[in-house]
Formats: sequence, C-alpha cells, structure tokens
Amino acid sequence: MRQDLRRQDLKRQAPGRQDLKPARLSPRDILRVGAVGLRARRTRVVLSALGIAIGIATMVAVVGLSESSRADLMARLDRLGTNLLTAEAGEDATGRPVQLPRSAVAMVERIGPVRHATATADVEARIRRSDLVPEERTAGVTTQAARTDLLSTLGGEVARGTWLTPAGEHLPTTVLGAVAADRLGITRTGETIMMNETRVVVVGILRPIELVPTLDRVALVGFPAAERYFGFDGHPTTIFERSTDASVEDVRAVLARTISPGNAGSVKVSRPSDALAAKAATDKGLTTLMLGLGAVALLVGGVGVANTMVISVLERRQEIGLRRSLGATRNAVRLQFLTESLLLSALGGASGALLGAAATYGFARAQGWTAVVPPWSLAGGLAATLLIGVVAGLYPAIRASRLHPTVALNAT
Repeated sequence: MRQDLRRQDLKRQAPGRQDLKPARLSPRDILRVGAVGLRARRTRVVLSALGIAIGIATMVAVVGLSESSRADLMARLDRLGTNLLTAEAGEDATGRPVQLPRSAVAMVERIGPVRHATATADVEARIRRSDLVPEERTAGVTTQAARTDLLSTLGGEVARGTWLTPAGEHLPTTVLGAVAADRLGITRTGETIMMNETRVVVVGILRPIELVPTLDRVALVGFPAAERYFGFDGHPTTIFERSTDASVEDVRAVLARTISPGNAGSVKVSRPSDALAAKAATDKGLTTLMLGLGAVALLVGGVGVANTMVISVLERRQEIGLRRSLGATRNAVRLQFLTESLLLSALGGASGALLGAAATYGFARAQGWTAVVPPWSLAGGLAATLLIGVVAGLYPAIRASRLHPTVALNAT
C-alpha cells in the first residue's frame, strides 16, 4: 500500500521535473563572462592581441598611404593638366633621322582646338663650367633652343632670375634646368658658363618641370641666339601643344599629319601625363603586394589567438567543470570561450586600425600629402578581425563544451 502511494507521488512530481529548463544567458551576461577571462590574463591577452594589431595596422596603413599618394598624384595631374601633347622627330622608313619643318609650330597653331604651341630644338654646343675645364667634360648637360612661350605652355616656373625675354633670346644668355644648375655648380644668376667657345650668362634657373623632366638637365637658349652663335639650322626637335580637354584625342589623331603631311609616320606623338598615370598603376600593384604581407601578419595573429584560447581551455578545466556542475549548458560554455576569442580579436583589430590611421596621417603630413584613410579599410579591418576571432575560437570553444564535469573537476 505504501509503495503504491509512493509511486503515485513520483508520478505527480514527474511532470514538474520535465518543466525544468536551464536558464539562458543574456547578451550582456555573455559579454561579462567573456571579459572576465581576458582580465584574469592581461599579459597574455596583450601579447596575443599584438599580432592582430600589427596585421590590421599594416593593412590600414598600406591602403591609406597608397590612397594618399594616389590622391596627391591626381591633384598634381589636375594642376599640371592632361591636355599637353608632344611631337618629336623620329626616323624615316630607311632608319635615318628626319627633321621637323621650321614652320611646324605655325602649322600646329592652325588646328582649331589648339590653344598654345611651342617648340624646343637640340643644339650642338658643349657646355663647360669655365674655359679652364676641358671640352670633353660637359657635366652631363646638353643645350637646347627654346621659344619664349615655352615656360607658359608647360606651366613651368623660374626658381631664380628670369625667363628668356624677346630681347634676351637674341643674346648669349641661358636659363638652366634645375638638375643642370646643380651639376654645373650654379647657385645664382649672373654667373657665366662656356658653350663651345662662347661665354654665356646665366639669367635664370628653373624649378623642376614635372611633365617634361628631360628639360631639367639642359641649358636653354633662344632660337635666334642658337642660330647666331652655334650654327643652329632652325628646325625644331620637339613640339609642345595644349588644346581643350575635350579635344585632346582628336588633336592627337591629326597632329603628326599636320606637322609632316608627307611623312606622318616619322613623327612620334605622346602625352606626358600618361607617365604619371602609369606611375599610379604601378603604385597600385605595389599596394596589392603590401596588402598580401599584411594578410600574412593577420594570419599569424589569428594563430596566436587560437593558441591562447586552446591554452586557456586547458588551464581552466576545473572552472569549466564547476560551471557545468552548477548547471551551465554546453552551449553556454561554447559562447563563453567564443566571446573571449571575439573580444580578444576585436581588441587587437581596434588597436591596429588606430595605429594604421595614425601612421598614415603622420607619414602623409611629412610628405606634404593630403592624408586619406578610406572608411572601407577600417571597416574591412575590423570585419577581418571578427572573422579571425570566430575561426580561432571555434575549436577551443567546442573542446571546452565537450569536457565532462567529473573529468574536468578531477583535472590538476
């Protein structure tokens, strides 16, 4: 009779037991539990997060510096203009050098969209610092004849002295390019140099000309002076022209035929700004390489996080066993260690993003660039760290959740 009553009592209690459910951790509780594990091992956390920080800082800095450099280059292109074309004398079908007609500039000016046209020409004149220097020692400086409108067409500037004037282009005076002045040891105007056996006065020194850097290494004299003192025949070597931006390609298509109607193939037409644009493309390839190195650093940081989490699981088996004995579910344990891994990676990612942005701003400012840190690089860096955190913490979290409470409590 008593046994029957006891069975009935157990049956009445059974439904109540089936209604018992383990408590669920709120997101706030999960963050607090995950943060406790990090605070207890601060030195290890800092060293592990450092690997992530280095990888993210490298990637953000590489992208930021590349974008800053490219923005500076594009600003220079806008300032210098992309509507400058050059036409140079080439070779005929037999391989012999050809001469551009003396009237080439006037012919180019007849093209409707052309706004400015000018020319330079090679001159056979050996340059020496003084008559005491042997003629064969030219210091790597050549002579070219130039028209008075050359500087305005190219957008060049005079660093010291003056440019060739309508009166000065008839006289034995010269304007030196920036590199030519340095090679000859000329630091101020009024000094003289030797061109063949003629003493020539330096009236100006140019700033570097970015679109036509070859002019930095020459000494420029006027066309009339070149004909009078150095036997120049008056045929230009290079024609420079500027047209409207919208008509650059149209002018490019007819420029060679206009300069040399019967032998257009002997005229080489180019756009100097294409070289700067090619530089931007080269910088982009280098950026891809550096991003790859940053990704390797990030991968190494992720391995460090995974290693830290695995060691943490091994060291905290008794803690895991105690929590499981007190009612923590396997899912709660998994979330705890996965949250620790995410917080550790996020700490390294945020620090790395700040370091990368600071490095970009500092270097860009030192170079005189406008600092550019694309928002997508910061967002992408943080997203990458979270992904690393999930991947690095997944195995340790699963391993921790599979520990049996009895085995974990007996671990030493």
